[in-house]
Amino acid sequence: MTKTVDNHELITEMFTAGAHFGYSRSRRHPSVKPFIFGTKNGVEIMDLEKTIIELENAKEFVRTLAKGGKQILFVGTKNEAKKAMEDGAMSVDMPFVVERWVGGVLTNFSEIKKRIALLEDLRDKREKGELAIYTKKERLLIDKDVERLERNFAGVVSMKDMPVAMFVIDPRKESIAVKEAQYLGIPIIALASSDCNLKEVQFAIPGNDSSVSSITFFVSQIAQAFKEGRNSQQSAIANS
Repeated sequence: MTKTVDNHELITEMFTAGAHFGYSRSRRHPSVKPFIFGTKNGVEIMDLEKTIIELENAKEFVRTLAKGGKQILFVGTKNEAKKAMEDGAMSVDMPFVVERWVGGVLTNFSEIKKRIALLEDLRDKREKGELAIYTKKERLLIDKDVERLERNFAGVVSMKDMPVAMFVIDPRKESIAVKEAQYLGIPIIALASSDCNLKEVQFAIPGNDSSVSSITFFVSQIAQAFKEGRNSQQSAIANS
């Protein structure tokens, strides 16, 4: 009975956030058909009763990962997703990509780690004043390098090893990241609207992936699930 009440409240929150809005029928990917409730003013409406089932499946997977101390990479580079994904990832100390996805972040991780190491080294030298030995022009060039490296890699500095899963907003937009994860067999959790191929990801959450309010809702749900899993593991250790 409590579960039903909780689900009802969640569906109300999703509705308020506009999570039910998809795109026009002409943009629908065939894989989304089972999750379409109907059409209103030319816009397809997601069946939130079904969305919540997929959301709960994704959250349970996230809790399991958190219990095992695993790392999830948050990826959301569209403007509507950037702040929510960065905030969500930082709230659970997870790595994130919210600017440009640099090809090879996963498939050429050894090279990416070298770029991250360079960023950390330059940051450290700048903080210690060790760059003072360079000319003004050289320091300007180094500052530009740091700026570029931070833009591309600041969110993944904490990613010392390959993530065991990836959380994506709009897998169609993040197709390169999705392909890299697929190639390496890394499970993908994704908030995906009606134009996405849900079969490309293991845990697809059908919902509005282009609204700030909708994205923020789903990111907070995934982050909260991670916290629950981690807290559960910490409690188990404390009581052992």
